[in-house]
Parts: sequence; structure tokens; C-alpha cells
Amino acid sequence: MSTATDAIRSARDGLLALRGQSDEACAGFAWPEITGPFNWAIDWFDETGRGSGALALWLRDEDGSEERYTFNDMVERSDRLAAWLEAEGVSKGDPVMLMLGNQVELWDAVLAVMKLGAVVLPTAQALQDFDLELRVPRAGVKAVIANPQDEAKFDGIDQIVTLTTGEPHGRWRSMREAENLPATPREVVTDADDPCLYYFTSGTTKEPKLVVHTQLSYPVGHLSTMYFIGVRPGDVHLNISSPGWGKHGWSSFFSPWLVGATVFSYRYERFDAATLLRELEDCKVTTLCAPPTVWRMMIKANLGEKPSALREAVGAGEPLNPEVISSVQRAWGLTIRDGYGQTETTCTIGNAPGEEVRPGSMGRIMPGVRIEIVDPDTGELSNQGEITLPLDPWPFNLTPGYLDGSPTAQAAGRYHSGALVTISEDGYLTYVGRTDDVFKASDYKVSPFELESVLIEHPAVMEAAIVPAPDPLRLAVPKAYVALADGFEPTAETALSILRHAKANLAPYLRVRRIEFAELPKTVSGKVRRVVLRAREHDPAVEVEDFRYENFPELRG
Repeated sequence: MSTATDAIRSARDGLLALRGQSDEACAGFAWPEITGPFNWAIDWFDETGRGSGALALWLRDEDGSEERYTFNDMVERSDRLAAWLEAEGVSKGDPVMLMLGNQVELWDAVLAVMKLGAVVLPTAQALQDFDLELRVPRAGVKAVIANPQDEAKFDGIDQIVTLTTGEPHGRWRSMREAENLPATPREVVTDADDPCLYYFTSGTTKEPKLVVHTQLSYPVGHLSTMYFIGVRPGDVHLNISSPGWGKHGWSSFFSPWLVGATVFSYRYERFDAATLLRELEDCKVTTLCAPPTVWRMMIKANLGEKPSALREAVGAGEPLNPEVISSVQRAWGLTIRDGYGQTETTCTIGNAPGEEVRPGSMGRIMPGVRIEIVDPDTGELSNQGEITLPLDPWPFNLTPGYLDGSPTAQAAGRYHSGALVTISEDGYLTYVGRTDDVFKASDYKVSPFELESVLIEHPAVMEAAIVPAPDPLRLAVPKAYVALADGFEPTAETALSILRHAKANLAPYLRVRRIEFAELPKTVSGKVRRVVLRAREHDPAVEVEDFRYENFPELRG
């Protein structure tokens, strides 16, 4: 076994042994020292998986049909595919776009591309031809692997190798041809700091950036994510996430396979919370990661009894509201643990398993991570401000930069996350909002997240997004865009009930003054695009139809 493999295993086992001992883990953990030739798919996945009959990947469909693959299966499948891709002209350094769903070909392709020393570019199936016509040249894509239903999206894009999971036709070659090749082990052709992954950010506020990750920063950097999730060897881990986004790599690839756990994926046409709850029990899922929206939908659907094997429950993507956490705690006796990171990083902050969870807190700094909270107005260290990462030395689990020269978030020797938090004396961080979401109303700073957390406690509110609405007296007032839960109508009575709830649970200066019922605009990764709603409030061409606090005499006094 290679020195690199030993170093990763030693670091991993040290973290696993310190579950529930975050202080000791932070004090004693050191990232593995790996330099020179290194390839995660070969030096880790193949080294630990070759010959193993343990279950690596479990895919299950709505009709009960399923596919199961061992670690050895995945080693050999990816060896065959790597040989075929090489024959098709894919070489070291070539970006390969993967537009695939939660199917075995996705995991095959990620491993195979990595083994070639090429660069994996996961891409959401929801993207359209106009998105791809911009992204393919920005990333310098050499080849694309797609399903038949997505092939037409690439009709206007020339000079790329086109590979399909279906039948060959025209310029499309079928990756099924790889099944007939020998599973010859691959040799390492990459160094530890070579690029291995490109990710486009979700683009909630502006044009997405193209993030670069090395053979170390994401594949090995997810040791911090593994610690946060609490996944252990032999676990069955379910992550509710679509391929194409960093969160999928976090929880459906690197973290589980760093410990030899099973990646479980439940595939459905239309999400149904009640069905998912049954699957958690039937498949004996031990660790679950789901975005806040899914947790809210499961709560609305009636959680019922705790799935018998479920040990760890975490949220990701956006901050968890305290009411969501308390609802699951009451029903299951299990505390959802929140965590934080970005496409540019692995998990940097989180409520680790076995540690005290404080409602509303995103947790504490993860092992191996250095963070400084900086006042965005003064640039000075503070107990309230922006999350930053000092860059000397360069953080192990931070992108080395953006591919195409996009403006970086670096200033004064720090990486700036854009996330605003407060930090307690004993190191618990609480999310306030983003630097681009926080606004002033009547000269008070308003955090959308704080108000949204109160609103979703109301039974009529499935989701809410707070933005500033222009006001001649106060400059701006908090306005809520509300997506209603099933069974509620967008009426004045519903609006009054929600406004009453907000009045009773918020300070006067934070009071929601306007409500508009609407579906919330989201990125394809599921994050609310408040920037769209903010712009709508200032667009004279938009006829606003909202319910206003001042039009309800019942709210006076």
C-alpha cells in the first residue's frame, strides 16, 4: 500500500476515534502530508477497494428495482472506462463534462476521468443549451458524457468529443463499448496539486464562477466533511442531492468512500416525502443528508416514527431553521446537525456528532480548518462579521483559485466567504446572512434568515424569502415572498394570519411589512435567488400584488 494511502488512512482513523471530542480533534488533527505523484482514484479508491466485496453503490428506483455494486466492481468498471476514454482521445488535463443523473455511469465516469489525470466537470441535467454554449468554452471542455435525452443540448457545440450512455449514432460514441475491455489497473500520471475537478458555483447573485480543485483539496479535503456527517465504515449513506453541484461530491462520493461506506441513492420522478420516509426504514439508512426544503417537506408530511437504523441526520445547502431542528427532535429524538461550506471548500463549520447542538447555531470550526471573523466595515477581527480563511499557509481544503480569472474573494491575506455570522465565547457560530442579502430598514440591519426562520414556523408557510421593499418613510421594509404549504390559499386571511405570527415573534424593527405569495426563484441547485426578488421590487414594469401590514387594522396596537 502506498505511503499516500497510509497517510490518508491514519488521518481518517484519527478523526473517527475522536467522535464527540471536537476540541481534541481540532487540537490533534493534521492533514496528511502528500506531495509528488498522487491520484485519489488510484492511490485511495483502488488501493482500498480492489478485491473488496463490500457494497459501494446502491441505486434504488420508485418501483423497487435496484442495482448494487461492490467496491471491486467500481474499481474494475472505472478501469475499463478509463481505457475506453483514453482510446477516444481523452488525455491528462482534458476537462470532461458529465451531464448524468444518479446512475452508475456517473460514478464510473468520475473515477475513470480522475484515473486518466483528466478533469471532472460535473454538470446539472437541468441546464439548457444556452447555458452549455457559455460553459463549455469557458471550461475548455474536451469531451462530454451525457444521456440520450440530453444529447440535443450539445447540437450547437462543435469541436468536442461526444459520448453517450445510449446507442451510438452520428458523432455520438457509446460508452457501453467499454464493457468489453479488460480491467487493466491504471498507473498514476498526476501530482497531488494537479487539477482534478472543476465546479461552476450556483450563481445565486451573479454569473457563476469556475472553481478548480486539486487531487487533494476536494478528494482528501473531505475528511472534514466526513467528520461532520459522522459517516462510519459499513454505513448506508443517503444524500438528497442532484449531480452537478459540489454538495453531491461532498456527500455522494468522497466522504462515504473515504470510510468505505455505501453510497445509497433513491431515484424518483417526483419527490414524495412519505415515500422517502418509507425508504429510510426499508433500506436501513444510517446517515442522511438533506437540504432544508426536504426536511420541511418531511415534517409537513408527518415524520412518524424514527427510521430504525438512522443514527445521523444533517442539513446542507442552506442554513437550517431552528423550528425544523426542534420538529425532528420532538418526533424522532434525533437532532439534525447543520454544517457549512462552499463550492470553494469542503465542510469548514459544523455541529459534529456527539457534541452539544445549540438551536440556531451552525456549529464550531471543523478539524484542520482555520477561520477568522472579520468586521466587513473595518476589516478588523470581531465576534460578529464575515467568515474568512487566512491564506498563510494556504488552507488544505480550499480551491487554489478560479479557472478563468474571475475575481477572487481574496483580500488582505484572507479568503472571504461572504457569509455573516456571530461567534460565542466558546466558539459556536450563528449564521446571520450573506453580505449581499443583509439590508437596512429604518437604519436597522435586517438578516433575511432570522425573519425567514420565524415565518416557516407558521403552518401555512412552506418556504419564505425576505427581501427589502422600497418604502418612502423607512427607505426599505422587510417583504416576505411566501410559498404556501398544501391546503392553504393565497388570501388576505392567510396573509393576516402570517403577519400576526410575525408580529408576535419579532422585534418591532424586524417586523414583516409586506407579503406576496409566489413560487420562489431558485438556482438549479435549489438555492433561493433573492437577487431576483430584490430586482423585482425595483422594476417599474412589474405590477406588485402584495398584502401590506398597514392595510390590516387588526394589526394595530
